[in-house]
Amino acid sequence: MKNKFLYNQKNKSDLIKDINSEQFNRITCSFYKYVKIENLNELRDQLYLEWSSLNILGRIYIADEGINVQISIPENNFKKFKTNLLSHEIFKKINVKTAIVDGVSFLKLTIKIKNEIVAYKIPKEQYDMKNVGKHLNYKEFNNAIDDGAIVVDVRNYYEGEIGKFKNAIIPDIERSEELLPEIKRLLENHKNDKILMYCTGGIRCEKASSYLLKQGFKDINQLNGGIIQYASDIKKNKLKSKFIGKNFVFDLRISEKITKDVIARCHQCNCFADNHINCQNQSCHILFIQCESCYQKYNGCCTDNCKEFIKFSKEKQKKLFKTGKYKFTAQLSNNIKPKLHN
Repeated sequence: MKNKFLYNQKNKSDLIKDINSEQFNRITCSFYKYVKIENLNELRDQLYLEWSSLNILGRIYIADEGINVQISIPENNFKKFKTNLLSHEIFKKINVKTAIVDGVSFLKLTIKIKNEIVAYKIPKEQYDMKNVGKHLNYKEFNNAIDDGAIVVDVRNYYEGEIGKFKNAIIPDIERSEELLPEIKRLLENHKNDKILMYCTGGIRCEKASSYLLKQGFKDINQLNGGIIQYASDIKKNKLKSKFIGKNFVFDLRISEKITKDVIARCHQCNCFADNHINCQNQSCHILFIQCESCYQKYNGCCTDNCKEFIKFSKEKQKKLFKTGKYKFTAQLSNNIKPKLHN
């Protein structure tokens, strides 16, 4: 039976009031570690008690293979959090990455037990986490790009749409479980070539690199700390970024601007734009890119169909949805399906 004190009990409006009333700054950070974890339920509850006492918000996944963390920490509690993290033997030597563009990222603390910390859903015999790709820092990664290595984006297409390393291969995939087989297919003729992999914070590359090595690829390398660490290092050392555009993040900020380049296009009018939004029709809620002009034209919706639907009362929307008159299939529409631009 769940202990109600180990789960958030507030509704969204109260959570928003709480975050807006805060008189301190927060630091958004992330980290992960592939490590054998036992007693998952016990650890989950322990972390919830410890981190909620520090007023930490965010989303944490734990599994028997490790931990994946994205959190927002009050600035004045950051040192206490680092001390707390080090008090757990299994979490020592973790690289905590901080955001370069901060803001309201989370409203509550959620800690969930999962089968995997990244849901690739590939058989365990197809990877070996004791054998992963070589981790490259920002300088090594840049140098390898200059030397002509093949660069592949280990993220979903909508992430690569708004920001990427120039000339990177971007798989046209929107589900994590489809990603690794597709990357393997795209790289099939490059098993002996130097391959550079990157993702948001490094975690997806970890298992992806192990998977490719198991499939017979010889020279697999990954960006240490992902785009988040790369952007921080580039900024700190005042170097020109080879990553252009925005870094998509899975929190309320949606993205971090790394460079001023706008490489994506509005999914409705095809003009240059890079702001992701969710369709205002909650029955659709598709994530798509919309320019300011189309936002005004469609009232934040992805189609005229959705724009018309949200004019009705919530009660009428429920009735109309049941009749089948309104079918929200924007994901399958050529008018809204993102087009990848090199």
